[in-house]
Amino acid sequence: MATRRRLPYARPVPRSDLAPVRRLDPILVDRIAAGEVVERPASAVKELVENAIDAGARAIEVTIEAGGRRLIRVVDDGAGMSADDLALAVERHATSKLPDGDLGRIASLGFRGEALPSIGAVARLSITTRTDTAETGASLVVEAGVKGEVRPASAARGTRVEVSDLFSATPARLKFLKSDRAETTAIGDILRRLAVAQPAIRFTLRTESASPLVFPAEAEPGPAATLRRLVAVLGADFGANAVPLAMAREGFSLTGHIGLPTYHRGAASHIHFTVNGRPVRDRLLLGAVRGAYADTMSADRHPVLALAIACEPGLVDVNVHPAKTEVRFREPGLVRALIVSAIHETLRQAGARSATTAAMHTLETLRTHETFRPMARAPMSVHSGAGPHGRRSVPLPPGMPSFGAPAGYGQPPRHDGFGETAQSLFRGEEAPPAADLRPDEAPETDGHPLGAARAQIHETYILAQTGDGLVIVDQHAAHERLVYERLKRQRAAGGIARQGLLIPDVVELAPGDAARLLEAAPDLDRLGLAIEAFGPGAVLVREIPAVLAGAAIRDLVIDILDGLSESGLEEGSPDGDEGGPLGRRLDAILSRMSCHGSVRAGRRLRPEEMNAILREMEATPLSGSCNHGRPTFVELKLADIERLFGRR
Repeated sequence: MATRRRLPYARPVPRSDLAPVRRLDPILVDRIAAGEVVERPASAVKELVENAIDAGARAIEVTIEAGGRRLIRVVDDGAGMSADDLALAVERHATSKLPDGDLGRIASLGFRGEALPSIGAVARLSITTRTDTAETGASLVVEAGVKGEVRPASAARGTRVEVSDLFSATPARLKFLKSDRAETTAIGDILRRLAVAQPAIRFTLRTESASPLVFPAEAEPGPAATLRRLVAVLGADFGANAVPLAMAREGFSLTGHIGLPTYHRGAASHIHFTVNGRPVRDRLLLGAVRGAYADTMSADRHPVLALAIACEPGLVDVNVHPAKTEVRFREPGLVRALIVSAIHETLRQAGARSATTAAMHTLETLRTHETFRPMARAPMSVHSGAGPHGRRSVPLPPGMPSFGAPAGYGQPPRHDGFGETAQSLFRGEEAPPAADLRPDEAPETDGHPLGAARAQIHETYILAQTGDGLVIVDQHAAHERLVYERLKRQRAAGGIARQGLLIPDVVELAPGDAARLLEAAPDLDRLGLAIEAFGPGAVLVREIPAVLAGAAIRDLVIDILDGLSESGLEEGSPDGDEGGPLGRRLDAILSRMSCHGSVRAGRRLRPEEMNAILREMEATPLSGSCNHGRPTFVELKLADIERLFGRR
């Protein structure tokens, strides 16, 4: 039987064959360090631009060729360096940013003293600089780790750094770089993040193939200037869909702008965080944002926001990552709670708002859809001629009721429900056909952001008229959010109103599922659902939340069981703050419950019920999106509708 021959590289090397321990060559040390600091061209750009920011620059221009492989040029109008400082700046671990040597109070972006020697070790590095008081400038060239002499040079105030033939001294690294286009995109992303962090600085990026990317400096500090910079970086739509945020707690200040829950993207690349002016990509911060938007956005979507955290340098450690993109807070729980509570409170104060992009997408769909053209239709409701508003009503098609002002219209809604006129929504009662009412009884739209209901379309969508347009409401999505918020308010107030079943319902389950559900029975009882064991593989449901009266009990239990499996509530979470892990898991179960207690698509509503939904949406925070992140309404301005029909 033939034996397998061991490969040469697999042969164990005897300890006696190893070379003796020796100190590595300084140039080799710099090249090894460059592997951490200068991972790709974007890393070199980041280090050089941060040096310019630390030097007090107010205008920074970056020029690249071949995605940064052939050339990176960074020119700034900062303080510059003297000839002696320039000679020392390219030495390893030489920096001016730690005057007292205290790593616990770092106030600058750079501090390691590794960027310039690391770049010079793997490329050709040329630096020309001049201070404001010097008559002439100074220049220095470092090529493949070999430092030249400092020479006099003609230069303007500031510093000019050129990096040529990046990774020419380490050709193997070139094989791992992406295309020129991908590297250029990465450099653009770096500059955008720095531009968000430093709105008072002008940033310019010049490439071979595209027009320059320019972010003008915002001279006057403040929220308005910050928003202008964010619009320049994140897009024009962000301004109309952003809400300003400001909150402080125990030495930490949080400011910025956050996007509405219905204004979202498919990736987290539009989430910007800065800590004391430093752009960071920290998992703690991203996790806090995800938790804050958990019940307003789908799991596969991401919000658009820019938040700045300010604190004493001693409260955060920035010396935890070679690229300085991560930080560690002394009180991470406090920072996370600050972010979550600030986002929650800001979104609640925003009221019933939906992203403006939804209306634009709707109009674009109408313009391009093949059904948007003249067709034979059943008689529609039109208004013309006489009447108090210059209109005359023409009969509607069968099954589409016309209606006017409901009883009690205009009275402020009760914060804990819909008022007496629409309690049938929570009881699951079917509305009778609405009687025809005179058009002069139609409710006014003034003072109501969501207007007054005019019709129900396909027994699924509420059509409301506002003062300057119309609103289309998804009745199930909207009511689901309202029921969910009502359940959360009741839980926070001490207990969810419950209703006992006249005949307890027995739900058959797999033995394992029944056991898992019974383990969570104490927590479910806090949510108004009383269950108990009923033999092997079955549970008995005795009480349910009052707002879920009429719901299918088995479907409700199965859905809650699925929610328990996802949230891990059955594993037993420690009691504590309602806003903590247990509170978030309970809210996740309430979200599933609310789906079963809300108005279904296909159910005909009375006029007063439709208007009650609109009024409660106006009074309920986060009502612009349902629990799953879908928009609850779309608003179309009259000007947009007129453009759609060629009137503008």
